[in-house]
Amino acid sequence: MTDLEAQLRAVVRGEVGFDVTSRALTTMDASNYRRVPVGVVAPRDADDVTAVLAVCREQGVPVVARGGGTSIAGQATGTGVVLDFTRHMNRLVALDPQARTAVVQPGLVLDRLQEAAAPHGLRFGPDPSTHSRCTLGGMIGNNSCGSHSVAWGTTADSVRELDVVTARGARLRLGRDWAGAPDGLRALAEGELARLRTGFPELPRRISGYALDALLPENGADVARSFCGSEGTLGVLTEAVVRLVESPRARALAVLAYADESAAAEAAAGLLPFGPLTVEGMAADLVPSTAELPRGGAWLFVETGGESAGEARARAEAIVRAADVVDALVVTDPAGQRALWRIREDASGTATRMPDGTEAWPGWEDCAVPPARLGAYLRDFRALMTAHGLRGTPYGHFGDGCIHVRIDFDLLTAPGVVRFRRFSEELAELVVAHGGSLSGEHGDGQARAELLPRMYGSEMVGLFERVKGAWDPDDLLNPGMLVRPAPLDSGLRFSVLPREPVDVAFGYPSDGGDFSAAVRRCVGVAKCRTTSVSGSGVMCPSFRATGAEEHSTRGRARLLHEMLAGEVVTDGWRSEEVRDALDLCLSCKGCRSDCPVGVDMATYKAEFLHQHYAGRRRPAAHHALGRLPVWLRAVSRTHTARLVNALSALPPLARAAKRLGGLAPEREIPRLATRTFSRWWEGRRASGSSAEGPTAQGDLVVLWPDTFTEHLSPGVGRAAVRVLEAAGLRVALPPTLRLEKPPVGDGRTVALDPLSLLRGRGRVCCGLTYVSTGQLDRARAVMRRTLDLMEPVLETDAPVVVLEPSCAAALRTDVPELLHDDPRAARLSAKVLTFAETLERHAPGWTPPRVDRPVTGQTHCHQHAVLGDAADRRLRDAALLTGELSGGCCGLAGNFGFERGHYEVSAACAEEQLLPSVRDAPDGTVVLADGYSCRTQLEQLAGVRGRHLAEVLAEALDGDPGHDGT
Repeated sequence: MTDLEAQLRAVVRGEVGFDVTSRALTTMDASNYRRVPVGVVAPRDADDVTAVLAVCREQGVPVVARGGGTSIAGQATGTGVVLDFTRHMNRLVALDPQARTAVVQPGLVLDRLQEAAAPHGLRFGPDPSTHSRCTLGGMIGNNSCGSHSVAWGTTADSVRELDVVTARGARLRLGRDWAGAPDGLRALAEGELARLRTGFPELPRRISGYALDALLPENGADVARSFCGSEGTLGVLTEAVVRLVESPRARALAVLAYADESAAAEAAAGLLPFGPLTVEGMAADLVPSTAELPRGGAWLFVETGGESAGEARARAEAIVRAADVVDALVVTDPAGQRALWRIREDASGTATRMPDGTEAWPGWEDCAVPPARLGAYLRDFRALMTAHGLRGTPYGHFGDGCIHVRIDFDLLTAPGVVRFRRFSEELAELVVAHGGSLSGEHGDGQARAELLPRMYGSEMVGLFERVKGAWDPDDLLNPGMLVRPAPLDSGLRFSVLPREPVDVAFGYPSDGGDFSAAVRRCVGVAKCRTTSVSGSGVMCPSFRATGAEEHSTRGRARLLHEMLAGEVVTDGWRSEEVRDALDLCLSCKGCRSDCPVGVDMATYKAEFLHQHYAGRRRPAAHHALGRLPVWLRAVSRTHTARLVNALSALPPLARAAKRLGGLAPEREIPRLATRTFSRWWEGRRASGSSAEGPTAQGDLVVLWPDTFTEHLSPGVGRAAVRVLEAAGLRVALPPTLRLEKPPVGDGRTVALDPLSLLRGRGRVCCGLTYVSTGQLDRARAVMRRTLDLMEPVLETDAPVVVLEPSCAAALRTDVPELLHDDPRAARLSAKVLTFAETLERHAPGWTPPRVDRPVTGQTHCHQHAVLGDAADRRLRDAALLTGELSGGCCGLAGNFGFERGHYEVSAACAEEQLLPSVRDAPDGTVVLADGYSCRTQLEQLAGVRGRHLAEVLAEALDGDPGHDGT
């Protein structure tokens, strides 16, 4: 233990972390920069903050205050001690609806304040796109704005008083009329009144530099306001009194379509006289699908408010009439508005990839100019990018003249970094020429502070340095930011990554086969750190259960980054810190769809486990659960299912089995089917008892007998056959021998390989359990055997119907990504359909039976992330199954919830949405759960039987013998 660590532990009541994990998690924010701290402290209160500052001042160690870590200019990173306010100093201290004020701690997430204010018809005005994870302290440090700044201004406009601890331990209460000013500040300002009156450009989004004009007497000598945007360089915020605004009772959203973003930009300023709440702009390049948007190449999102929906709509329609648009859409439905706003909010992550998949980076993504000059500035900006051979897609706060853009800088090579610097210098000159600010929202940090003299001149920057000296004479707080800055091209986070591709198992097709590029996907916008699920979202259930950064997708990506860098995490694939962080990853794949940049932590986890345990002893659970198909097939061959069930029902034997298998003692061992689905199928064929519908010559479909359906839930398979045949489809199972050219599903034609007769029949398997436990060599062998068996099917037009969502997702993604050198894998992937997709595509004229009951349950996380559930929704609607399924993850997640040490997190995930939705459902509600894990979790934690959609429809068919499918 270092002297610094020991001293901090002696005086701080919060956590002190100088370990590898704590340091690795805070080397980066959402910027291009990386700094390795010596340690991290999570203070419990202002006394802890004061104590940390005293120790660090004595030791000469810098201190950096950090909130959600979503800063884009590098100001939330540092080489000293990082203060993490999100763990303890995260409370809403008080809310006064009459005074319209709130008292908040710096680690409070903005959405928590909004939720508390909403019942009183109030809200905090600024709302950055990171509102679900950014903190009030970070917003004050950056003077954040958000989409509603045209109506309610910046964070500085919403601050009343601030409690601050200076680097030398003084506790100040900042406010108007010089309240809380440190010694020397007033004299400095009053000696420079002329400069303060003339040296700052007049525009709504001027965030760069210190806001010293707030100290002018005509501006109320507001020390609190001048502190906003100081990026933690002047003092450490411990509490704030903020102003709330009245929230409109109703809102409407007008989406105005234009030919391109320049046309949208030129139109934005003309809409301001109508008093909109937002004027946000974005172009088509940032939208994965424009289906929900009016036709055009760029859009303005213009929100209006009113006392009623009619009044809000009338204001929106007035704007549409006044605007010269290609097309327009007015939405008053709250759910529809949220869906559209999510498109805009995800742009900060989506923009990190160009349409062709090329990486794009921040650094110059939020310059601001007077709104009336935005169109001209955008044209010049695009011309400058073209001159440098760069690309980017602007979006952002058009009504405030603030543009966000990620640019495809090459930050991996020396020539690329040189071009980055040259472009930055020329763009700074361009912004100043248009009367703008280098930063319009995210602050200067390291990205822009070096160029502040071009905006303010050397004398004003010299005044900034003198002001910094009045607050922090020892330069203890966040040095290298704003004044005496580090060069903008130093400390880039990419410089530490390996230059040669890392030898890995998966193909990483979206990243050119480069694992380093896959890890670079995480830019730190931290959507995974949200504390509640939005709509049908999933990511990141383990973070919501623990609240720990290392259990977020971003935290795990940061650890993998540091593993590749080798400076903080020094033992590579053998790292126990990375292993422990990944241990609570449920492999739900939620990040694959919910992360704006498509980080796929389930795949990274499988890769890591494969590399980590190469040549080493694996945990018992990897053998017990990873090789589950082997064990279950052995039971089936020996006809011992009844014996296994009887033995596992004996508590002493069950405890011993769970202990030996590395299973959670709290879990019950599931009962095995005494008759597998395949045996039922063979018996049915032998007896000739087909239940084919009236159009027996319909399309042929191949029903995949996954491990769970085969051995644990054969009733799901039987139900699926019943429904598929009722829809007129011909059902077959995959071959069990490698056949030359047999009828699909025959399984009796002579095998090409005579030795296969000696080995007995094989079974297809997606390899899911091997992938999730990182046994990738075994997974590949299983998958190749499966492709051998499936070759006859691949030569037909028959789809492969997969009932278990996790197996369908594995076939769609894991198989082609792991067998990227085998073209058959992609062909099989393209054939995979869900149960609902099969009925929709291959029996479009079939009408399902009328169930006419409400439903509850949860969309399977793999279905949400990989497969999509649009066909399921339409099928449920057609069957009159009403209601929505919840988001999130059931928490069992295949092997995860059965492994020792995971039970509490598994149960917490289920309690987030699934179990409450089932408990709150009225009598007669159908509990839908297509995944075996989801059904098991429901049964073991709630005593509720969940059913696959196929079972519900089959039961309705059997209860309605007159239904003929017409």
